[in-house]
This record gives sequence, C-alpha cells and structure tokens, in this order.
Amino acid sequence: MDILLPTLGSAGDVHPAIALATALKSRGHNVTVITNEYFSAQIESAGLGFIHLGTLADAERIIADPRLYSPTKSFDVIAQMVILPNLEPLYRILDTHRTPSTVIVASTICLGARIASEKLGIPMATIHLQPSVIRSLTDAGRQGRIPMGPSAPLWWKRFIYKLIDGLYIDRQLAPSLNRFRTSLGLPPIKRIFAEWLHSPQLVLGLFPEWWGPIQPDWPVALRLTGFVLHDAAGHYDIPPEVEDFLAAGPPPIVFTPGSAGANLHTFFRESVAACRLTGHRAMLVTSFPDQLPPDLPPNVRAFPYLPFSQILPRAAALVHPGGIGTIAQAVRAGIPQLVVPYGNDQPDNALRLERLRLGVSIYPERYKAARVARALHALLDSPEIKANALRYSARIDTDAALNQACDAIEQLSQHQTRA
Repeated sequence: MDILLPTLGSAGDVHPAIALATALKSRGHNVTVITNEYFSAQIESAGLGFIHLGTLADAERIIADPRLYSPTKSFDVIAQMVILPNLEPLYRILDTHRTPSTVIVASTICLGARIASEKLGIPMATIHLQPSVIRSLTDAGRQGRIPMGPSAPLWWKRFIYKLIDGLYIDRQLAPSLNRFRTSLGLPPIKRIFAEWLHSPQLVLGLFPEWWGPIQPDWPVALRLTGFVLHDAAGHYDIPPEVEDFLAAGPPPIVFTPGSAGANLHTFFRESVAACRLTGHRAMLVTSFPDQLPPDLPPNVRAFPYLPFSQILPRAAALVHPGGIGTIAQAVRAGIPQLVVPYGNDQPDNALRLERLRLGVSIYPERYKAARVARALHALLDSPEIKANALRYSARIDTDAALNQACDAIEQLSQHQTRA
C-alpha cells in the first residue's frame, strides 16, 4: 500500500505516528508522514517519506501562545492555529499524492483527511491516542473538568455535549469546514466531534482497554491496540552531565511541562519551592529554559529534551500536565505520577490515572509548593501506588500494539472504492 499518514500537534501526537509509520514500512509499504516541518529531521532520519504541512514558524507561534495551556482557551488555539489553517492544504496534499493503492491513516484533528476520504473514496483509518475524544453517554470520564462518568445523569451528559459543540467545537470549526465542503459539492455537517470525526471504516485507539474500557456506544469500527511509545532514544546520547546527576544521589523526581509547554513559569517556580521543602532531588526537563526560576538549589538541575524511555526508569516519580504519551512513558517505567492537568484531554487522563491508583492530580490554580510537597510525600510513601505502577508497567507491549494496528490498517485495502 501507499500509506499517507497525516498528524497534527506536538511531539506527543507525532511520535506515535512515527512509530506506526516505521512499523508499516517494515512490512513493505510505502509510508509518507505529513506534518509540520518542525519534525522533518526525526521523520527523515527514520527513513520515512515526509511532506511538510505547516512551517517551523507556525509551530513556534503555537508554542509561544499563552492560551495553549488555558483550561478555557486552549481549544481556540488548536482550532484557529492548527486545525483550520491545515484543513484545505491537507486535502490538496492527499488529492495530489494519492494512487490507486493509497490508504490514509490520520490522527484525530486532521479534518482535511476525513474530507478527502469522503470526497475521493480513499480508505481511511482515524487514529485516537486518548479516550476523551470518543464520546459516550455511558462513561466518558471527564470533558474538561466536567464529570461525565457512570454516575452523571444521562440528561446532563447530553446537555454538556450539546453545550461543548455550540460554544466551542462547532462554533470554531463548522463555518470554515462547511464552506470548504460546499466548494467540493459535499453537504454541510454539524456536531463535528459527535460522530463525523471518526472514519466509518476503521478507528484505532492507540491505548489499552484497561486505560479506556470500550463503551457500548463507541464507534463499531473501533479497535483498541495498546499504547504506542516512541521517542528519540535511538538518535540521542544522554549527555555526561545527566549521567553524573543521576549517579550522584537517590533517584530524582522529574518535572516537565510537556514538549509544547513554554509559558509555565508558575509550574516550575512552585515545583522548585516544593523540592526546597522536601529536600528531594529533581530534574527539570524543558526545551524552553526562560520559564525556569533563577538560582536553582544544588539538589535541582535543569536539562533540555531527554528521551523519557531512558530517563524515567531511573526516576522516583514524574510530575507533568498529563499528556497521554508522557503518562504512558511513566506507566511503562513503573513510577508514580503527579498530574497537573490544564485542558483538552489532560483532566480526563488525570482521572483515569487516579482510577487505576497510579498517581494523583492537582489542578494548576491549586499547584502550590506546600500542597505539592504533601502530594509527593503521599505518592512516594504509598505501597499501593508503587505496586500498581509495577503491575501496569508489565502490561505495556508496544510491539504487540503496533502489530495489531498494522494488521487492521492492512485490511483497509478491501475498502478501496475510488471517486
């Protein structure tokens, strides 16, 4: 097959796509990843085809936008700066590069791919990395900070979804999306994230069922594979100063704002203050050092990007905003987690982590040094959380997850009904 694999977002979104593309290439398929040029070096070094969708300057503007980590405004950034600007360009790329044997494998917010599949008759798999984008009236965990679990009334869940569509999703996306659909002779749609978001042919959840149990009203085309973990470990040597710090004392606590976290000064200020209170050794991992406080204590060191697959197994705990890729890396490492969820899927991920007793969470406005210090003591002193972390670590099998995903994608060739 000729597989076109568009993905939009941060490293947490793109890294699983690279892993999946590499696995498909190893099976003899031609695979081209379509994403922002920010990731071109990683993709090309993996021997994959690459088509850029957005520039490095685009990525830098998104990362620099302080709304990105706002509980109420983050979706505005994603809609205005990621989804809509790439809608028509992605469609045109797919139209230009398709062949009779093309299959599309697209991540959640690649709406131009969903339109191309519908208009051009190209078989498509939708890839979801987390359960929060798959709606359910049974158990949807959280939508933002709103409870949508089994105990929430049915009328409440219907009302919340309608409110989310009207105030956020459709309000932002529907006008531009439907103008483009009309130009292609396609009918308008509404409630974009309710059902249309998912390919009717195949939906792959790259997470295990113990993380997001299948709900009775999830798409019938859904298949769960398991977490697909990938980082730059194979192309990155751990610097000597990192090795020296790790060897100089007990396992440290790792604090990170995620790959796109560039404006989280408070997170780092309170994290460092908590370490002063507890005396814990700590590693602050960020590619944006301007947000770090000055004059770090001797037990706290700051480092740029580090591959978590190599670092986290040597850490005592991880503190982070709750991106699904970071959560999965920490689960595989078998360490407890403190999640500071800002928006989008992070509150739901935090809830699921707490349900499994793999960690705890603190909302950003409550993330203060004294409370953080207490939470870290509770995490590190909990035999239950430590035991659960080791138990679920043993259940992560990226190779098996990739094989299941590749098997399902290969079956898409039978859906080839070209327009």
